[in-house]
Amino acid sequence: MSLASVLVLAGCTPAGPRALLQGERLLNEGQYPEAVEQLKRATVLLNTNALAWNYLGLAYHHAGDSTDAAQAYQQALKLNRDLVETHFNLGCLWLEQNRLDNAKAEFSAFTLRRGNSVAGWLKLGSAQLRSRELIAAEKSFNEALRFSPQNPEALNGLGLIQIQRNRSYEASQFFNSALQQQPDYAPALLNLAIVSQASLNNRTLALQKYREYLALPARPANWEAVNATASALDQDIKSNSHVTSTAGTTPPVSNAAPVRAASNLLARASVPVKPEPTSSVARPVQVATTKVASPPEARVANDVSPATARNSQSDTNWDEPPPGAKPGFFQRLFHTSPKETSKVTTIPSAPAASGETPRGVSESAVSVASSAPVAVNVARYKYHSLPKPVAGKRLVAEKYFLQGLQSQRAGELSAAIQAYNQATALDPAYFEAYYNLGLAATAAGDLPQALSAGEYALAIRPDSTEARLNFAQLLKQVNYFFDAADQLATVLSKSPNEARAHLALGNLYAQQFHQPAQAREHYLKVLESDPRNSQAPAIREWLVANPR
Repeated sequence: MSLASVLVLAGCTPAGPRALLQGERLLNEGQYPEAVEQLKRATVLLNTNALAWNYLGLAYHHAGDSTDAAQAYQQALKLNRDLVETHFNLGCLWLEQNRLDNAKAEFSAFTLRRGNSVAGWLKLGSAQLRSRELIAAEKSFNEALRFSPQNPEALNGLGLIQIQRNRSYEASQFFNSALQQQPDYAPALLNLAIVSQASLNNRTLALQKYREYLALPARPANWEAVNATASALDQDIKSNSHVTSTAGTTPPVSNAAPVRAASNLLARASVPVKPEPTSSVARPVQVATTKVASPPEARVANDVSPATARNSQSDTNWDEPPPGAKPGFFQRLFHTSPKETSKVTTIPSAPAASGETPRGVSESAVSVASSAPVAVNVARYKYHSLPKPVAGKRLVAEKYFLQGLQSQRAGELSAAIQAYNQATALDPAYFEAYYNLGLAATAAGDLPQALSAGEYALAIRPDSTEARLNFAQLLKQVNYFFDAADQLATVLSKSPNEARAHLALGNLYAQQFHQPAQAREHYLKVLESDPRNSQAPAIREWLVANPR
């Protein structure tokens, strides 16, 4: 049925259908501000027409106005819950912002009605993957493959699931399968390069895939970083040198940059669709990417998405090469995401929900303090007593959050910090805004503000492993070593096999507290819980150099 027919059947006045048709034309031509004006007029004249509201949502979405886009989509669904393309469009919007529960609900509603939609299953799988729901994500990607055998995006998603399961070889097989179907598929190229270098020790293949990625006609945003990694790897191969830790007693060092990674190193833009009146199949329409520094997987892999804070994934990378290694591009393939966490992507060590200022430290931290040398800084961080904030004007705050995300990704840290502060002022319970504010302030060197943001983030979400790891890293950075140890012990009390926390604690014991016996325990836990950790060779070398 044509759009004109729909409008006639809806009993529209001539002005209303004309505005809607003009708005659709402008939308198709990419003239989004003009389309918004026409479609706003259409929804005034056709205020009960769900199709008009969906188109208005698309126009706002393309124009970068996520708040008004969400309101328009929601109005369309209020008028017609069965307008399935609107469920998809709204799901894409929530996924961009790393509002994963909301995104999963919309994509589930869409796939329930359009069970043969490859795009729907891919989006649902991506949202589940970023939520670390690996079994559900695996099912969704396999559903996509059922209708589109050898779909490269689905195969890449299954590879990322294997990365989450620490099965690097199986992951590489999926990435290779994706590239067999589409040799220039950027996410699989980069993921295969990284897993080949970081986990499979196949440096020649890694360099080949980095170069193929760098040679893609559409130059990716992270081209410079990948090029630097490829150049360093090429030099290492030519000189027949390997990236190893410095001989002696220096242990592996964890990454100090609190960056969230997203569920995909090249998180693809969420692509909303609008209903095609002449067909039962939704027609995809490109939309501007609003994603993060990882993170985050925010949310920032890459940036930080709303968690994508992506979020964002990030996405904290605690696996920095050991001393003496050349700088690399070892982002975590996954947040969370930061991760964030594509839009990218911290607080009290005592239970934040209670709002009490911690009076002591955990048993693990006490054992550190009891025998630490005098040379170690014994100053303690002065926590604030922060009750869980009350939610505020989230829809308005999101607008500033996305502005901050865009500025953060562009490297405009002052503007990002200002926007995130505006977002938190409007909604004091906005976890993602505080999370990203902490990342931006850290990058800008404003560590007091970063610590404060970290505290607020944990007051809102005390069970966030990524936020607490970031906060611990910040505390270590400003030499509050005992408090950092306490935060890491808190992580391990809830997640005993969290390899990043064990690695960071092992580093504290070995480097700051000079207690190799305790360091050994944590390094062994890293090898036990994550035997393919990129720092495993350095850890084993340290263990040999530091016998019991």
